[in-house]
Amino acid sequence: MSKLGNLGARLYRGEVGYDFIGKRKIWYGISILITITAIVGLAVRGLNMGIEFSGGAVFSTPKTSVTTAQAQEYAESASGGHQAVVQQLGNGALRIQISDLDTKQAVPVQEELAKDLKIPAKDVNTQLVGPSWGEQIANKAWLGLGIFMVLVVLYLAIAFEWRMALAALIALIHDLTITVGVYALVGFEVTPGTVIGLLTILGYSLYDTVVVFDSLKESSKDITKQSRFTYSEIANRSINGTLVRSINTTVVALLPVAGLLFVGGGVLGAGMLNDISLALFVGLAAGAYSSIFIATPLVADFKNREPEMKALAKRVKAKRTAAAAKAASQESEDVPDAAEAEDAEDGAEAGAAVVGQRRQPAARPRGRGRTSGKRR
Repeated sequence: MSKLGNLGARLYRGEVGYDFIGKRKIWYGISILITITAIVGLAVRGLNMGIEFSGGAVFSTPKTSVTTAQAQEYAESASGGHQAVVQQLGNGALRIQISDLDTKQAVPVQEELAKDLKIPAKDVNTQLVGPSWGEQIANKAWLGLGIFMVLVVLYLAIAFEWRMALAALIALIHDLTITVGVYALVGFEVTPGTVIGLLTILGYSLYDTVVVFDSLKESSKDITKQSRFTYSEIANRSINGTLVRSINTTVVALLPVAGLLFVGGGVLGAGMLNDISLALFVGLAAGAYSSIFIATPLVADFKNREPEMKALAKRVKAKRTAAAAKAASQESEDVPDAAEAEDAEDGAEAGAAVVGQRRQPAARPRGRGRTSGKRR
């Protein structure tokens, strides 16, 4: 068995473990700090909405020797200062997006671009995108997100309990806020691919959370009938028992997404891959974090407020105090008093001095008084 597998088995059996629940205030503080940073970035920089949401024109050109930087300069100059995004395709062609252009403005920009790029105007393909199409996508995405949240809360409340449903909902909002905040800070363009990525990470985040919740539900069954563990301790054991599994699934999921983000987007320059992979990468990492450090500690906090759990904690504490006192008393009875031991030792030495050394008669030589010669 590998070292990681051996560690997972020991974590599952409770032989080793980390106190996630006991240090939950640290995790809460880290999450609050990251969330505030994401909200500030979103408020200050805002989202860089793609042409699908803001409207504009898309110009596709054949293969050209002009660089993307030069093409962006030409496009912004031809459009009168409108923001332009240029992507170089695999065959050397260019895809130029210019926001906030209508039909009347698109024709002169097309002719000016063809002149600057030194290609015929008829070879420049123009496609207009209205902002209403992007609004429809956004509205449908918000509607789908709302329905998804409601169904998730209802399912978790029925399958587990309402406290777990509430904790999972908070973890989902945490993951979405961080992902959107990173988008604002990095300045990536928000496209329909971004929306797809955001909706995808919700399922993964819930998957990891439900795995821990299922383990916690089984471990806490009939918890009030025992007095060995508190609810927080059982929740902590559930996290440790599924920790290696969560790490493995997260790493396996992040590796291909990292390939899309850094190789597909960074090296090949594929913009759509960047849009999807960044949302997936940040969302998967945030989902793995929230399932371990946010969702389950929140459930423990909610449960510990119940009178039954408070009474259980008191019974566990009283039992452990009594066991510690009993162990201390047994230890004191087993170990003799130091003064008594010293007196006994002195008495033994004195007795030995009075009795003295025992004297025995000297041994008589075996050959004394025997006649020499053969025995008859």
